[in-house]
Amino acid sequence: MYHVEVNASRCQGHARCLALAPDIFDFDDEGYAHVPADQAKQAELTDALRLARSNCPERAIVLTPDPPRWRPAR
Repeated sequence: MYHVEVNASRCQGHARCLALAPDIFDFDDEGYAHVPADQAKQAELTDALRLARSNCPERAIVLTPDPPRWRPAR
């Protein structure tokens, strides 16, 4: 699982993320990208998400892998 977010202080509203991954990103009333709460958790790193991150000129897209769950030894 991955947590997806947009660093609001870096986003300049270029809309490349929305063009490349419209099912993940959305824009606010001022034209800046954000990730709706129901899209913040992604099961896998899709090609569209990789492209959106690599094509963001401001490097505002942050992908954080969820840490593995600790399981006690058997």
